[in-house]
Amino acid sequence: MKERLRYRNARNLVFKFFVIVFTLISVVPLVLLILYIFKQGISVINWNFFTSLPKPVGEIGGGIFNALVGSLLIILVATMMAVPFGVTTGMYFSENSRNWVYKLAHLSVDVLQGIPSIVIGIIIYLWLVKPFGKFSAFSGSVALSFMMLPSIIKSTEETLKLVPHALKEASLSLGVPYYKTMLRVVMPAGISGILNGVILGVARVAGETAPLLFTAFGNPFLSLNIFKPMASLPLIIFNYAISPYDEWHRLAWGASFILVSMVLILNILTKLTEKRWKVQF
Repeated sequence: MKERLRYRNARNLVFKFFVIVFTLISVVPLVLLILYIFKQGISVINWNFFTSLPKPVGEIGGGIFNALVGSLLIILVATMMAVPFGVTTGMYFSENSRNWVYKLAHLSVDVLQGIPSIVIGIIIYLWLVKPFGKFSAFSGSVALSFMMLPSIIKSTEETLKLVPHALKEASLSLGVPYYKTMLRVVMPAGISGILNGVILGVARVAGETAPLLFTAFGNPFLSLNIFKPMASLPLIIFNYAISPYDEWHRLAWGASFILVSMVLILNILTKLTEKRWKVQF
């Protein structure tokens, strides 16, 4: 008996050792990558970097103000399109999980989640850019909204499935209509999971470049018209990084620092939201 216990303890220690080793192998390169981006980008950050437009080739200085505004507008429009449809679909999935519509739609969501971003960009190019004959921030938002849908739908579905059925039955037994029960009782109970899905969706698309290359295209000037080409952080990083100019390389590192910081903040916000609004059933 003692020998068997020693054997099991030894196996447990070996397993823990390999878990720690592989965890470090996964985490250390990521930490080093983030630190390198911060080291290269922090030296570029100043007030002028945030408030100025890009300078012409050969001039020193300039900033990414147009890209910051463009990214915020594109992501905002994408969120406004994806959230209502995603939350509604997730709500339907949580209430109807046995009919053929659910099975077909759920399979479609799984397939959509696995489609490469560049393929989505090409599809939206064929749907919106080519027929209308122009690039636009709106088409970029449509592409990003498609990429946000899986995380929003799945988070909403799984969260609402955790809400006790008795909570909904109690509301319905009091004569509250079904739609009001879902909107005012079930949805608030699962708001933390829904918000987490939305924030994770935003964090996922914030750094996407490929869809925007085929849709928003980019703009060296400040534009607030979503039906015209618009700059964004991923696009400006891509264009500046492949250029032969050292000054543009420096700006690309600064924009990379801002983009990585945004994604990091969104992920931290997700954890804080989950902890702050978590409902114990």
